[in-house]
Amino acid sequence: MKNHNESKEICDVSAIDEATLKAIKESLYGEETINRLAQTFKALADPTRLRIIYVLSKTPLCVCDIANLLDMTQSAISHHLRLLRNLRLVKFRKEGKMAIYSLDDDHVLQLFKQGLDHVQHD
Repeated sequence: MKNHNESKEICDVSAIDEATLKAIKESLYGEETINRLAQTFKALADPTRLRIIYVLSKTPLCVCDIANLLDMTQSAISHHLRLLRNLRLVKFRKEGKMAIYSLDDDHVLQLFKQGLDHVQHD
């Protein structure tokens, strides 16, 4: 079995100078950061979770209200919210026995809006 270095092909011609390539390589994000970003995009790849992001962009809501809006069970919504919370896409605060969910910060809404703009762009 070949190791990673043996399978690399060498280009005889490069479209850009060596210094630029070196600078880009040094600026690459670490594996942990890229993996966290990939997990975020993976979470946002689910239509139900995108619908949750959308309704929470309008107002903070409890699980029951989200479930009613999306015609789903509270259990299913809780499952999705747990994943979104673990990725810091949503947060909650307690009001008595009730948990009120909201978007974690404005970045989440911006990701949603930019994705929507991209797919709606003609």
